[in-house]
Amino acid sequence: MSAGTGVYHSEHNRGKDLLRLLQIWIYPDQRDYHPVYEDYKFEWVDRSNKWFHMISSKSGDAPIKINQDMNIYSLELEKGKAITFPVNVGRQAYFVQIEGSSTINQIELDHQDALEIISEDILIKAKETSHMLILEMRK
Repeated sequence: MSAGTGVYHSEHNRGKDLLRLLQIWIYPDQRDYHPVYEDYKFEWVDRSNKWFHMISSKSGDAPIKINQDMNIYSLELEKGKAITFPVNVGRQAYFVQIEGSSTINQIELDHQDALEIISEDILIKAKETSHMLILEMRK
């Protein structure tokens, strides 16, 4: 419990290695679902220079499924490489530059920067080796 706030947190780093978290709140597509918690050990190589589909809706094909029309992908892109990501009409994406720096449709992002993309394909070029996350959803 945080002193004086009355807020409880369950995130802890009980190890010796550095731990960084992205806290992302995703509301379900309807009320009164019974909470479900999942974890999955991802292999780093699965996101090396390619999009790795980590999370999808219940009807999707990602290893973790949620009650929302959303997809979450991660990527580690080597310096000098480029990759595209389609954001279809009626869809939007939230792009997070976790580490490194890159250019997204000629907009420069550095580590911990973020960008909203609406109904537009994007071209990502890594200025240095970069770790990225995309949350793709209905607009």
